Amino acid sequence: MFNDRTSATTLMASRRSGKPRDMVAPGPDDTQLARILAAATRVPDHGKLAPWRFLVVPQTARDALGERLAACLRADRPDVHAAELDAARDFARQAPALVVALFSPRDSAKIPAWEQELSAGAACMALLVAAHAEGFVGSWLTTWAAYSERVRDLFGQAPERIAGFMFIGSPARELSERPRPDPAQVIGVWQP
Repeated sequence: MFNDRTSATTLMASRRSGKPRDMVAPGPDDTQLARILAAATRVPDHGKLAPWRFLVVPQTARDALGERLAACLRADRPDVHAAELDAARDFARQAPALVVALFSPRDSAKIPAWEQELSAGAACMALLVAAHAEGFVGSWLTTWAAYSERVRDLFGQAPERIAGFMFIGSPARELSERPRPDPAQVIGVWQP
């Protein structure tokens, strides 16, 4: 059992998202990325269904992905502007590492889809914390691409959905802290 609770709490409290466009090398090497992904699978998973999976998009496939994203955007929105197509291409090229997280619901009479979705979200968050623990910055993005069936079909098929595009790298500049909720406003004690 992990005994360094102070360090784990500090790690969680210090994690921040970085902007993928501001991430630079180095990113995780294959061994580090394998550890990050293995940690991401250690989340609550009622029924042991593993209703999520991860696809690593290697650097050698980023340009091809960018072209396919642009083609999907053009098919989804025939009136799309050229600048938006360029942005779709650039999206795929951001950060040293890109992992596509997929929600992969399983048929189960006992485990509702909602619980499976929560497990997929927990896997994405665990990936970000593991990336932080390895010394990198991560970002979980959706954008239009996560909701496009055409883009989803690049990685899987219905009923799967894209849970997010997980970017990992080193920050090019110091990360800024975003406003966080006041704990007193979001934490309470139930009274009967």
